[in-house]
Order: sequence, then C-alpha cells, then structure tokens
Amino acid sequence: MRRGAALLAASLLLGPGFFQAHAQEQTPPQWNGITLGSPHRGGTLHLTADGPGGTLDPQINYGTQYMQVFVNMYDPLLTFRLARGAAGLDVVPDLADAMPVISPDGLTWRLHLRSGLHFSNGSPVRVEDVVASFRRIYRAGSPTAGSFYGGIEGAADCLAKPDRCTLPGVEGHPETGEIVFHLTKPDGEFLYKLAFPHAVIVPATTPTHDMGGTTVPGTGPYRITQYDPGHGMVLERNPYFHVWNPQAQTDGFVDRIEYDFGLSDEAQVTAVEQGRYDWMLDAKPGDRLGELGAQYTAQVHIEPLLGLYYLAMNTHEKPFTDVRVRRAVSMAVNRHAMTILFGGSAISVPLCQMVPHGISGADLGLDCPQDVEGARRLIHEAGAEGASVTLIVPNRAMELGMGTYLRNALQAVGLNAQLRPITAGLAESYEQNTANHVQIALSYWFADYPSASTFLDDLFGCDNYHPNSAVSPNVTGFCDQHIQSLFDQAKAQTDPAKAAPIWQEAGHAVMQQMPGAPMIQMKTVDFVSKRLGNYFSTSLNHMLFSHVWVQ
Repeated sequence: MRRGAALLAASLLLGPGFFQAHAQEQTPPQWNGITLGSPHRGGTLHLTADGPGGTLDPQINYGTQYMQVFVNMYDPLLTFRLARGAAGLDVVPDLADAMPVISPDGLTWRLHLRSGLHFSNGSPVRVEDVVASFRRIYRAGSPTAGSFYGGIEGAADCLAKPDRCTLPGVEGHPETGEIVFHLTKPDGEFLYKLAFPHAVIVPATTPTHDMGGTTVPGTGPYRITQYDPGHGMVLERNPYFHVWNPQAQTDGFVDRIEYDFGLSDEAQVTAVEQGRYDWMLDAKPGDRLGELGAQYTAQVHIEPLLGLYYLAMNTHEKPFTDVRVRRAVSMAVNRHAMTILFGGSAISVPLCQMVPHGISGADLGLDCPQDVEGARRLIHEAGAEGASVTLIVPNRAMELGMGTYLRNALQAVGLNAQLRPITAGLAESYEQNTANHVQIALSYWFADYPSASTFLDDLFGCDNYHPNSAVSPNVTGFCDQHIQSLFDQAKAQTDPAKAAPIWQEAGHAVMQQMPGAPMIQMKTVDFVSKRLGNYFSTSLNHMLFSHVWVQ
C-alpha cells in the first residue's frame, strides 16, 4: 500500500500538463540526412541498460532493445519513414529505389534494387544478396518466417525443410536489378512485412544459423566493432555508408555509440542525472518520477507508444489449461491499480483488449471491472483452489511492484501464487522457451507495424508458437483454428476499412478465451542527459540513435 501511494504522488508531481507539453514537441524540418559539416557532428553517445538483449542476428532477434540498435545498422528493401507521429507509420523506399509495382490480383510485387550500395565490409549489395536474405529467414529459423513470410510461393516447403529451401517465390534478376515476389494469395500487410526488420538484407555469404554474438555486415550508418554480452557493445561509423534516401537512413551525428550493460534501473536514473550516460533503456522506477518531473523537466520526453502489458497464461500448463481459471485471473485484477504501479494515469491507461488504442480495428468497447468474488467462484468451479502458480516478472523495480500486486491478487482468489523475478534482459527468452514450463508471466509487447495482427496474430497465432525454442512470441501456446481463420481473413484484406471489423471480431474471440489478460497501455518515458540534443523518436523505432547529437 505504501508503494502504491508513493507512485500516485509521483504521477501527481509530474502532472498531465507536463506530459502534454512534451507530447506536443514538433518534428524538425526535413533535411537531406547528411550531417557532414554540422557543428553537432561527432562525439560519443553513451547508452545504458541492465543487460544485453539477446542474439545479434538481425533476422532472428525479436526484442525491442536490439531492434532499436539494428535500425541504425541494417536496411530492408522498404522501411518505415523516419518521422514523428503518424508519418512514421508510412512505408518508404530504402534499399529499393521506389515503391513496389503490384499486379492487379495482388500476387506479384516488383521492386528494383538501388545501385552503388555497399555492406559495412565493403562488398557490394547485389540482387543475389536480396534473394539469399529472404531464403535465410527460413533457413536460420526467423520467428516470423511463417507468420509474416509464409505467403510467399515456396514458403511452405521452406518451413517444412529449411535446409532445402529454394524459395522460388523470390526471383532476382542481376542484369536489371529487379526483384520479384510471388505470393500464393493477396496479403494486405505484405508492404509492412517487407519493411519489418527481419526482412533486412545481409550478404549472401552469411551463415544460415543464429549468429549469436557475432555481428553481420549491414548497410546502415553504423556497425558494431566491439561486443561483450557481459559488459556492452560499441558501434562506430560504417565507412561505406552514404545517404540514398534521408527518409529511410541518415548518416548520423555521433561518431561512436557506447552501450554499457549492468546497471539497475535505479542506478541508470542516477547515472543519467550525473551526465555519465546520455540515455537509459529501462523503465523509470515509479519512486523517481516525481524527482525527474521536478528537477529534470527538460530532459524527460514522453512519447505515445503502441504497446501494452498483459498477463500471458500458458494454455499448456495447469491450471491455465482451463479457460475459467484464465478468466478468473483477468477478473482478479484492478487495472487502475496497475496504472498507479506503472507511474500514474499520465503515462498509462487501463486496457481491456489485446490491441492498444490507436490501431485500426482495436477499439472493442470492452470493460474489465475487478470482480474478486466472481473470480473465486470460477476458480472453485474449475477445481483449481490452492493450485500452485509461479508468476514470472522482469526484475526491474517497476515490474517487481506490479508483480507483487498481481501475486497478491492471485492469492486473493484462491491460487497459491509465488513471484519469480528474472533478469530483465533474459525474461523474454525465458518466457518463450517451453522447456521452462512457464505458467504465467507479466509480459509486454510493442507493435511491429500499425496493424492489429502484430498483437493478435503475433501473440496468439498458431504459426507463432515454436515449442522448444527461445524465440516463440506466442508464449501462451494458444491455437484456435476459428480465431486463426479470422486472423487470416483480416490479413488478406487490402482495404484496412474492411479488415477492421474482422480484427474486432477476432479481438472479441481472443478475449473470450483469455490466453492473455490485457492490463495497461503505456507511453514511453525517455530520460536523457543535459547534453543530448535533437531528441527524436518514432512510434515504431523509439528514440533514434542516429538522429540525436551530443555536441
């Protein structure tokens, strides 16, 4: 109770007006993306996080931490515009020199590779690299191989026998620079999927397995030159980079990026206050928000976020094999209390759907009032009273506070709940690996692109459940053929207005089965050093390391 009161006070100190003022910061005028000659070019950007973010393989890593790094290192054929607000959800040409030409039936997509491109090792970017990169998605076991790219001709064979993948649905024509994609059926989201980071282009010589701690040459303005998962990484300029489309990539202001691991969230806040670091990755502890709002107002940036927290319940692990138990868990929680534990109503709102507000087809008009007595009845009907339940949470202060409240809520409805904190950088892969038999976890998810599918299908789609893998976004193991058919129908629509009601129907169906219980939708709170300038964040990539300066 005392912690909740302190957090509420912190949110009141910050106040809604503080957040509104920061949310209205304007996007700077368009520029040519070239920083050479700017007085702000140069220097070292210092970043900090509590731990590493998993594999360095850009086609496999599915975590926000390293994807935020990879956007400065790699490029797909298309990408999301480097712009703030709604403009940052638009797709623009990247390694392709123009937007695709699509056949009337939606099955054939033609693009043309830019000339004069090089990887960070100096080798030219060829059509053969593009074709090989798409084959590698299947051969290396990208977590989105089936859900995002399963509609390409030959993908079914590649998924069944990755080592024999030929993928005839991606043609490369070296003599013209043309790349042609053939789909088995129309896909209204294929444009987004071509712009998603797993579709980045890497050299054809890249091994077809998870590269782990070994970096792969890329085409972006920076490259990793040092890496130690126990301590951190260093990025320096890619000497072969040049700006080809400033809406897709700029050449960056800083010369060097040092990203250190090992500090707790509390220590990160103090280190940024002292100017030892320019930015911190992890959520700001609630008991520090008042301090930040009162003393460091100009260094705090509040950004809209297409993201949510939810309770993932493994439908293959008792007692969550019973839908009554899953519904009881949702009923046990006071979502307004969860917003307080996150830091207050200025930076989060209660959520009763598995898609955040702001995405087409998201708003279901549902309410999730706390009903402890009703939850107890369901637990009793399911014969689950006294069942042992271990709740997994990241070990950061804010999530520990949320986890403690959730554990108590589960105990109050008759479950024998225990809390197990996991190092934040490892929690996601731990939850996703079925070998760990995780029953329930406090998880978070951000949009891959602006569609309900990146929550509903990513988190509950049959193709995203990968047993015995540490990369399995469908933590719950949920697979319902009727709901999956709704996902597939919605994704096939080329008109978002026609897809929206199908996504709404699917969202209602998911909430009936409750494999995941939505908790809150949050905003990003970025805390930066006094010397960091030109703060720039997009809805999908968050703060762009290439756009900020430190001198």
